[in-house]
Amino acid sequence: MEFNVSDLVTGMNYALLFSNNTASNASAAILSALYNPNPPSTAVSTGNPITDLRLAQANQTTDVAQEAKQPQVARDIAAFQTAVQNATSLQSALTNPNVMKVLLTANNLSSYIQYPALAQKALMSDPSVSTSLVNQLGDTNLLNAAKTYDFAKNGLAALQNPTVMSTITNAYTEVLWRQSLDAATPGLANALTFLGQASSITSVDQILGDPTNRAVVLTALGIPQQIAFQSLTAQEQAVSSRVNIADFQKPSYVTSLTDQYLLTMQQQAQQNSGTGLAALSGGLLA
Repeated sequence: MEFNVSDLVTGMNYALLFSNNTASNASAAILSALYNPNPPSTAVSTGNPITDLRLAQANQTTDVAQEAKQPQVARDIAAFQTAVQNATSLQSALTNPNVMKVLLTANNLSSYIQYPALAQKALMSDPSVSTSLVNQLGDTNLLNAAKTYDFAKNGLAALQNPTVMSTITNAYTEVLWRQSLDAATPGLANALTFLGQASSITSVDQILGDPTNRAVVLTALGIPQQIAFQSLTAQEQAVSSRVNIADFQKPSYVTSLTDQYLLTMQQQAQQNSGTGLAALSGGLLA
């Protein structure tokens, strides 16, 4: 897909086009599944999402290491390392699909895999310049990646640094492990992330502004995600009337909120599964 910076529309938040939490990304997800299939799920659910969470927490190090040994994962990492080491320029590295698959996935940017030209230009742009492409796109994850590697200043050396390569491949493996968890237990990856960062929440805006915090808190409290179509003030009031921000410093509260999120996600998955089966049965009997 060709992309020209001149095609950008001033004022538009392009991050919405690549959000994993919006219906607009459905077609990209389908293409990604067709052309960039991930390894089969390695996680198995006990049937109790809260038990699954406790097991994931206890076994994370072992399970991530096991994920790295999966044949497809090992091949992806080997292809990434070879392509980066043999690259003669940053541009040649970032035009290699093996590099982009691992790099983007590791940085929670897998929705950009189907838009390699856009991702390449954004990552190579200067995050310190307000008018640069990565800032125009308005994607926090993309901006964080651009700042982390600072390819605009450090070039290929930033990617070929052995420590950086190791960090990227480790992150890639963990992301795949988390995807495996979600395939077995809906919402489990969000639950793990939320538990690790909930204590840093000091305002309602930190809930609404972070995709994981937003998903967990709103779902657990029974606030529909469609609230996003309301004004920010209305969203803030809806959340602040249901939570005490100080409670996020209490491990017991965070745990109970996370457990409720997982139970709700399980219930929704069961309802969706039942609806799908009913539709299928109706079609067969028609």
